[in-house]
Order: sequence, then C-alpha cells, then structure tokens
Amino acid sequence: MPQLSEYEEMYLKRIFEIYDIEPGTILKTSELAKIMGVSNASSTEMMQRLSSRNLLTYVPYKGCRLTPEGFKHAARVKRREGLLEILLGEVIGFEGDIKQSACKMEHNMSLDLEEALDRMLGYPEKTTEGAKIPVIDRRVDPVRKNVLLPLAFLPIGTLASIEAITVHGSELKTLESFGISLGSKISVEDEGIKFDGQLISLSKSLKGKILTRTEV
Repeated sequence: MPQLSEYEEMYLKRIFEIYDIEPGTILKTSELAKIMGVSNASSTEMMQRLSSRNLLTYVPYKGCRLTPEGFKHAARVKRREGLLEILLGEVIGFEGDIKQSACKMEHNMSLDLEEALDRMLGYPEKTTEGAKIPVIDRRVDPVRKNVLLPLAFLPIGTLASIEAITVHGSELKTLESFGISLGSKISVEDEGIKFDGQLISLSKSLKGKILTRTEV
C-alpha cells in the first residue's frame, strides 16, 4: 500500500464506508466535509491530494469516488479496524473504548502484522457487533502446525494444546469442571469441541480467552 498519513487513511476509510453501502456513488464535497468535521475547502483539498495519488477520482464541484487502488487501500484499513476490535474485545478482554483504540492502532500496522492477526483470528468476516470485514486482497493461508490461535477461531479438523487461559471467576470454574488446564489437548470436529474424547460446550466469549497452539 502507498504510505499515507493517518488523516489521509481516515478520509479513505470514511469514503469507503459510504461507498460500501452505495457502490459507484459520487460523494459530495459538502457531505464528506460534514462526515470529517472540516470545512468544504479542507475537504476539497484532501480530495485533490488523494486524487493526485490515484486513490480518488475527483470531479470539481461535484465530489469524488474511490479508484480501484483507493478501494483496496480503504478496504484494508477497514479490515484492520475490524480485526483489532475482535482482538481487543474478544481475545484480551479490553474494557476501554474499543472503537477508539482500534482506530488509533489501525494506522500503524504493517502488512505482515495484519496478515498474522487475520490468520490468528481465523479470517473473520464480521466484527463482534456484526459489521462486515472486507475480504478484498485478503491472503488466506492454511492453518499450520505450531501456530497460536484462540480456541474460538480454530478451524474444524484441528488438534491443539492449551497454552494460555485468561479467565477467572465462573468461567475458570467452568473449565475446571471439565478438567481443562494448561497443556490440555483440544480438538475441533464437525460436531463441536472435544476434550478427552467428550464433546464440551463453551461460550464464544470463553473460547476467545483460551489461547491454543496447533498440533495438526
């Protein structure tokens, strides 16, 4: 992706959010200015700047729309936002402002880190709140041996050992009732999760807090 400032990426992401609902629409300068909380003049200047980098098609006095390159870049920024929201909310249990934190972090993520996070989360298609995660230019790698993945995102047919458990209280008691602890072997099959040859039922929240290392 071309190197862009955080502010430039925010413009592309906001345009993408409109574009994703109404593909091909020309976003008016005044509408974009309102979305970004800036003057029409500032909005026009940014449109021209992004147009010069082949990320937008800018039509004077009318507005803009994303070019294919701009769409790819914006989709990737939006995907990073969604992945970070899942990581913060479902995996590490962050209790602060998830959206604001994800927004700050998405602009400082390398492609390699994005792909590693996407793989770790099992290539989700939606956020916890149900928002669509863009799949354009997504590279999907098969699950390999010795990869760390939350239990919630282990694909069917995977055997893994539990490496970390970040739960307490009633959730910890639930695991203890099954005899599950660090080092336990877990398999994911068509009918569900199996431990010690038995099907077990765990909430999605709990599964997101159990980190496993794949074996096969």
